[in-house]
Amino acid sequence: MKNPRAITPDLLAKCKKAYDEDKTAHMYTAVAAKTPLANLVVDPVAAAKMDNTFSITVKTRGATAQQQSGRCWLFASMNVMREAVAEKCNMEKFELSGNWLAFWDKLEKINFCLEAVLDCPELPVGDRTLDWVLKGINDGGQWDMMVDVIKKYGIVPASVMPETEQSKSTRGIVGMINMKLRKDAAELRRLMAEGKDASARKDEMIVEYFRALCIAFGRPVEQFDFEYTDKDGNYHVDRNMTPKSFYDKYVGIELDDYINVINGPTADKPFGKTFTVKYLGNVVEGKIKYLNLPMEELKELVVKQMKAGELVWFGSDCGKFGDRDSGFWDPDSFMYEELLGFDLSMSKADRLDYRDSAMNHAMVLCGVNLDAEGKPNRWKIENSWGETAGRKGYYAASDKWFDQFVYQVVINKKFLTDAQRAALEQEPIELAPWDPMGSLA
Repeated sequence: MKNPRAITPDLLAKCKKAYDEDKTAHMYTAVAAKTPLANLVVDPVAAAKMDNTFSITVKTRGATAQQQSGRCWLFASMNVMREAVAEKCNMEKFELSGNWLAFWDKLEKINFCLEAVLDCPELPVGDRTLDWVLKGINDGGQWDMMVDVIKKYGIVPASVMPETEQSKSTRGIVGMINMKLRKDAAELRRLMAEGKDASARKDEMIVEYFRALCIAFGRPVEQFDFEYTDKDGNYHVDRNMTPKSFYDKYVGIELDDYINVINGPTADKPFGKTFTVKYLGNVVEGKIKYLNLPMEELKELVVKQMKAGELVWFGSDCGKFGDRDSGFWDPDSFMYEELLGFDLSMSKADRLDYRDSAMNHAMVLCGVNLDAEGKPNRWKIENSWGETAGRKGYYAASDKWFDQFVYQVVINKKFLTDAQRAALEQEPIELAPWDPMGSLA
């Protein structure tokens, strides 16, 4: 720092005087001593507007629970896909296997990480890009990463590969994997520096990781019988299914028809352009691609899709202005500024550029309420925090929160305008690995 200004006795005296003369601050101090901050600032009049009725709703079959894991993006994806199975099979309830997807996602992320290490042998220790690669893996992901796993491995019902203690609570196994990844990265870089075949050694490492994942999550099946009872009490069985044949027959969603639409209003991301992110992904032969659109266009696409009876996967910052217990997100319902005396207003672009916000959670949009002019004023959300959170697992969000903290939605290409479809065909601009749009839900 050049010529830093210290907190001087005079400045500290001004701070103390301002607080000592502020009787309202004294009252707030007393209340805050015994009350969680979020509970202290809820405006009940504003919160009452987060009504649980919506003019457009899409049928869903109850909240799921990702447990103590960061698999929200997979659960949101499965909550979209399971509806197709339940409709075809006349079932009231049905779940796909989050453990199955997590197993293959982890294995592919491990390979992706080691391939990234092999891709940049010239980078010195301490380089920002290498440091990013060496962060290792985590539970998070994005829609395209789910698509790549499904297309390669298929999927199975939850009953075929149920949860284990490690899949429900992943911190321990992920920590061990990352410790080994850094050890292996050091070995691979030394081999490359010596001119030896590091790729063959990497393949040997993958065998070791596969064993560890089988121990933690169970060995994925190659064939199974799909057994179920429909809501009329009739038993059904479809024998000798494979994970891919199950997907094709019972889910049957053409995943290539869906695209990522983002709202990233920063100066480096012009609207109407496509983007990708360096070293973002799980399956190395897969792809990540976004179409960046203004928020009004993004919302129009979402409403079109829900009017057609389709759910919408979306990514947001769930940590801002939310009440987990009451089940809503709304900036106007929280009086942090009034309590603390702060001005917290920021543009969405500044929130992204200055690392105040980014996508960190994926959920499903299953309803919207339109006002007299046909504009959204609140949204219905299916979450994956279980039925004890929110409104039996469902939430409402104001349109103001949607504008500020929703970053990504998945849209069927058939709903795009001609201009949007043309924009989608552009070659994507590659963003740095640490760009906010590379955040994982």
